[in-house]
Amino acid sequence: MKPKTKALLTLAATALAAGSAGASANEHPESNFGRLDHVFLIVMENQTNTDILQNPNAPFINQYAAQVNQATQYFAVGHPSAPNYLEIVGGSNFGLTNDYWPVWINGVGCQDNAPSSGCGHAFTPISAAGLDNPVVATATASTDCNGQVSLGGNPPAANNCALRNYPAAPFTPQSIADQLVATGKSWKTYQESLPAIVPGVFGVNYSDGEWSNLSPATVFEVNGGPPTPATNIQKLYAVKHNPFVYFENVESGADANLSLDQVVDFDGPNGLWADLSSGEKTPNLAFIVPNQCHDMHGFVSGGTAICSTGNQLETSLTVQQGDAEAAKLVNGIKASKGWRHGRNAIVLVWDENDYSNAANHVVLLVETNYAANGAVSGVPYDHYSLLRTLEAGFGLPCLNHACDATSLVMNDVFGATAH
Repeated sequence: MKPKTKALLTLAATALAAGSAGASANEHPESNFGRLDHVFLIVMENQTNTDILQNPNAPFINQYAAQVNQATQYFAVGHPSAPNYLEIVGGSNFGLTNDYWPVWINGVGCQDNAPSSGCGHAFTPISAAGLDNPVVATATASTDCNGQVSLGGNPPAANNCALRNYPAAPFTPQSIADQLVATGKSWKTYQESLPAIVPGVFGVNYSDGEWSNLSPATVFEVNGGPPTPATNIQKLYAVKHNPFVYFENVESGADANLSLDQVVDFDGPNGLWADLSSGEKTPNLAFIVPNQCHDMHGFVSGGTAICSTGNQLETSLTVQQGDAEAAKLVNGIKASKGWRHGRNAIVLVWDENDYSNAANHVVLLVETNYAANGAVSGVPYDHYSLLRTLEAGFGLPCLNHACDATSLVMNDVFGATAH
């Protein structure tokens, strides 16, 4: 073993031991709102709270915010999207620094189906303990956020990366999906416009809801030349918004309950709408991600732009589309059998701001069916607080940064009765 490698392993082992000792007194989150049966967690994209609140292009969300519970001081954790999704479900960035696609195991490798994709720095699936990347609260350089932020030549805005500094810390290579399955509970991630392909790893970004890699080859011919899928396929679905597939056990699928079987589209016999209609198939955790034209992300790469954000008019339209999608999802959930049975919550949250030099301050709304709604909380929270709260609601131990003393259970926005 090389001396440098040995030193790094020794450092990791020491940090893991220290982290375990430090978290031991705080590893079983408790809530004041009781247990949860179902959580419908909807993740939207790339908008600061001020981009949404009081925006006339988001009428449903603003009306909803006035009726349900809101955390007014809620923050993302660094940039860009993929680490934030991992932080929501696993309490760590797991060493991922950008929107790089995962390497698919079993010899498949990374499937590069679009120009400038993440295959140039493909990410090894998470399977072993290690150290994650530090995140600073306020960036002074564009690369300070475990990704990037656009400072725009202006003085750094406070909290443009995160609510607080997070030094590198040891991580356990698990997500809340592992925890749920270990306790006999269920999860699914519903990914709109997920490619309908076999096996699931091929063409992972090959879909626009109309064309896929199953379409006739003639669809992709350009000027009579050979098929070139990357020229015409819109990446409406993006693996960077699907955090569970960054874990090796989900990719390998040795346990069907922790496999790609739990990664489905909105449509189809096992999709979101079918599960909501059934009621009996509603998982304990439903992790719901609209496609990139419906989550306010916009600027979909590959082919002709169909939901661009190149100017203010296009950005306004993207917000309108996202607002309409949020209304469809929330109203669909509330009309479902699954919502009517048990103690349930809907969470509507944004992953991060748009890289601008503004506070990484995003909207988080919670509606419950078991308590009065309408609470407004000014307590500082972030994605790690959300994970800790879900774990408390499901009776699970905390994971990674969700064990930090600063990661508070969000009792006030999940319907706890004041004592």
